[in-house]
Amino acid sequence: MSHGFSGKSTLAGVAVLLAFALSIPPSSAALSEGPGGQVTLSAWTMSPDPGDLGVLEGWPTGAFTGTAVTVPNTANPAPVKGQAAIPSYEGSVAWYRTTFTAPTAGTYAVSFQSVSYIAEVWLDGQPLGSHVGFDLPFELRSALAAGAHTLVVRVNWRDPLVQTHGGFHRTWFNFGGLDGAVSVRELGESELSDPAIQTTLTPDSPTAQTATVALSVNVHNDGPARTIAPEGALGRAGRTIPVSFPAQTVQPEQTVTMSATVTVPEPALWAPGSPNMYELTLVVPGESSFTAHVGLRQLTWDGGKMFLNGQPLTLHGASIQMEARGHGEALGPAEQAALVQELQEIGANATRSQHPLPASLLERLDAAGIVVWQGIGPNDPSGDWTGITPALAERAQQDARTAAIAEQLHPSVIAWNLTNELAGNGHPGGQARYVEAMARWLHAFDPGRMVAVDVWGLHPPKVAGALYDNVNAVSDTDYSGWYEGVHYKPKRLAKFIHERLAAMHRTFAGKVQIISEFGAEANALNRPNKPGGYAFQSHLLAQHIAIYSADPKLSGMLVWVLRDFAENPTYNGGSVRSELTHMKLIEGINGKGLFDYAGQPKPAVGVVARLFKALPAG
Repeated sequence: MSHGFSGKSTLAGVAVLLAFALSIPPSSAALSEGPGGQVTLSAWTMSPDPGDLGVLEGWPTGAFTGTAVTVPNTANPAPVKGQAAIPSYEGSVAWYRTTFTAPTAGTYAVSFQSVSYIAEVWLDGQPLGSHVGFDLPFELRSALAAGAHTLVVRVNWRDPLVQTHGGFHRTWFNFGGLDGAVSVRELGESELSDPAIQTTLTPDSPTAQTATVALSVNVHNDGPARTIAPEGALGRAGRTIPVSFPAQTVQPEQTVTMSATVTVPEPALWAPGSPNMYELTLVVPGESSFTAHVGLRQLTWDGGKMFLNGQPLTLHGASIQMEARGHGEALGPAEQAALVQELQEIGANATRSQHPLPASLLERLDAAGIVVWQGIGPNDPSGDWTGITPALAERAQQDARTAAIAEQLHPSVIAWNLTNELAGNGHPGGQARYVEAMARWLHAFDPGRMVAVDVWGLHPPKVAGALYDNVNAVSDTDYSGWYEGVHYKPKRLAKFIHERLAAMHRTFAGKVQIISEFGAEANALNRPNKPGGYAFQSHLLAQHIAIYSADPKLSGMLVWVLRDFAENPTYNGGSVRSELTHMKLIEGINGKGLFDYAGQPKPAVGVVARLFKALPAG
């Protein structure tokens, strides 16, 4: 164990730690955020196992042939449309294998960003652990000898109904696979994890003279009882601000949270239009490190309004699904960059995701200055709630906590959204208790962000119940002109939208309010000006945007959705079909995107871009 470097020598030590190298396949690359020494494992062999015979045939040892793939990987990216896609949608089993060489004997951690849906992991033929759920990071660890090691993962994504009963409802296609990055690193005598940041500006304005930055990090002691004092730096453009944590005595196998506060004079603040970033480096010299890019910004809210760095913040953008044609949910750098580019093309300063996003995509959104309305709760169907047993309710809370902790450093995230289309005052199965418990936890954990719920616009409460007491923001779906009033003329539709907004403002007075979903399906199979046609979609979106942007009590609008995505292969438009029996849709594809499933722009892109780019950047 080495000691004794600080200041510039600490940063030099960080460089050494970050240069830690496992012997890995050539296609692997270092991750940009996280513990020092972690290296991605990108090159794998994948083998389908539709008969689920792999365990009996000895595949946990890696004794199987297959296809070379790059992870993240979706095992069933196609087909996704119509009857041909039903067997794939029902799910299957696939096995993944890779190797790495540990340069020295020691304890190693294997980290997974996401596996859909059940992961069972073996290392050198021995069980390492398992995990249930998608879009959630997890980590397994083992003592290893120096030399080559074989890592095997069995992925099971069979039966979407079973997944729903387990608390993981899919409102999109049932993709399966190693759909997030995988990395491995050797552990030192200490570990740094789960850093968090809070920024307070003086004064609270874009020209703040100082930023007070409160930092915390969990420190785990893998060595003997001793005093540990992490240190590090905030750096930008050749300017370095040292960070020192008061030393604490930490017992063997104990984890403590350590805190430090630094003052940043004349800070370069993060905001849409000026997404300035700092590099955060934390180290226990000679033992462990953690690096990330962070933004200094202060989010506040009052009287139903949001303020970023003291300036009013109003959102305009579109929701995203982590999906791309031919890739399923396993988006690599090119696919993630395309999503961000499409948001920029429509002039978005905000986006929304119903599912936790990986650090790699959040880093791109940070750098682009696009704020995120982040869903971390169960993505139940409209008005439903699957957490109806104590075990499922606890899982919902644990998963939400896991997602919030993983994303806390990212300045783009401004709200933790706990529900999908909640009806009234919550499902009687215990949804209100979940929201109340998570709101209290989030306010204590991360007071610089809003707690939000998404309300089903068809069934809003007339009087807000106790569920909303600790909620700061409410997002409402408004499909006026599609699921409601699809045949209305523009004047009548405008009156209907205004009435919906007035009711929302009465019920949620004092809360930040945004419209989280609005839009309509569109493709080339229908006449342009008829429902389902391109011109119809453009006109409807333009009318909504004009009304929303003129409403002083509304803090934002997010089109549903940025790009078409795959749902259940039998999806054919939902309840609107009863009104539009002759409309032609692409079976299995949610066609409300501004871009089609191949990423090509629909005419609505130009319309929305013109309207959004005329709005203030904030």
